[in-house]
Amino acid sequence: MTIDTAKPGTEVGNYFVSNYPPFSQWKPEFVGEALAALDEPPRVDDPLGLYIHIPFCRKRCKFCYFKVYTDKNASEIEVYLDALIKENELYSRTRAFQGRQLRFAYFGGGTPSYVSEKQLHYLVDGLNRHVSWANAEEVTFECEPGTLQKSKLETLKEIGVTRLSLGIEHFDDQILEANGRAHLSPEIYRAYDWARAVGFPQINIDLIAGMMGESEEKWRDTVRRAIELEPDSVTIYQMELPYNTVISQEMIQQGVTSPIADWATKRRWLNYAFEQFQERGYEIASATTIATTRKPCRFIYTDALWHGGDMIGLGVSSFSHFGGVNFQNAHNFEEYLRLLTTDNLPLLRAVSLTPKQRLIREMILQLKTGWLDAGYFLRKFGVDVWDEFRPVYERFKGTSCSIVTTARSN
Repeated sequence: MTIDTAKPGTEVGNYFVSNYPPFSQWKPEFVGEALAALDEPPRVDDPLGLYIHIPFCRKRCKFCYFKVYTDKNASEIEVYLDALIKENELYSRTRAFQGRQLRFAYFGGGTPSYVSEKQLHYLVDGLNRHVSWANAEEVTFECEPGTLQKSKLETLKEIGVTRLSLGIEHFDDQILEANGRAHLSPEIYRAYDWARAVGFPQINIDLIAGMMGESEEKWRDTVRRAIELEPDSVTIYQMELPYNTVISQEMIQQGVTSPIADWATKRRWLNYAFEQFQERGYEIASATTIATTRKPCRFIYTDALWHGGDMIGLGVSSFSHFGGVNFQNAHNFEEYLRLLTTDNLPLLRAVSLTPKQRLIREMILQLKTGWLDAGYFLRKFGVDVWDEFRPVYERFKGTSCSIVTTARSN
């Protein structure tokens, strides 16, 4: 759970869970446990996904806390793409990968759409030589509107992208500029129109409630404009300020309080957006996502992860969960590249989960759906989560929560 630097601790509203067990338990000495999991017999019936981290951006947003780079030239990017291909090849050699098919792939960042069309074709051709998503049910690609041309979107369709996610965040140009976004509103509309013309099966847009400069009027206008686009799904985040963001560092250096809205206001803005979309035929899919009911909208990436599926993260600082082991890649660009030149996976730290930790991990993640299926946990883990964690859940009674969680069985 992250802590907003404007407050001494968390409060009602904070819901960003970075990982479980906490990173303090992830150690370099446990990397061998990750390698052991990759040497197990393949579980060909279990879902497998691939996350591809593209850490390059035109500029760093002031609220960004991800591992991104804004100073890499074309040749450095190409070296990195070769490293992704090499890493994928190393995984394809492991015993646990033999005979397994990808159910989903996810290109995240950074800004995946920052790379050129030529580079995209090169990367995808290289990845598919070893672990292919030709039969994947879902391929998601994150885009920043200002990096797109219609030809690049056509390239994305050609390489198999089924779910395009546009990082709009807001429609007000002053707010976009104040928060360090690289695009402005005209680029949003242009990119969205192109994406619709190209014909992706599913288009998601991202919004953020509570950015610097936000007001009631501006937020309602952004919600109105988002509704007018008629996206297939909308992911709405509440602005968080982890320690390593530009905004947080400026607050510490200048000794000022948080310039963003408090949690009660952000929850109210989020609820307003959900209500407006629901009135127009959308339904809540999770704590952050609302989807149209006019066509099927699947979220295989999150559904698989929240139910304990395997996912391998390629790229600098990427995270993986495989065979009950969490592990992370080297978080230094040069070190990540160096390790791959030695024909070794670039692993930094890991932790193997006990059966109870696996249960807790899935339970925490599934809370994002707003409810828990007690029957699911009983079948998979032999534990009645309501009885096991009753004292914890009963403490939530009477609190002001944006999502009501209940445990129920089929």
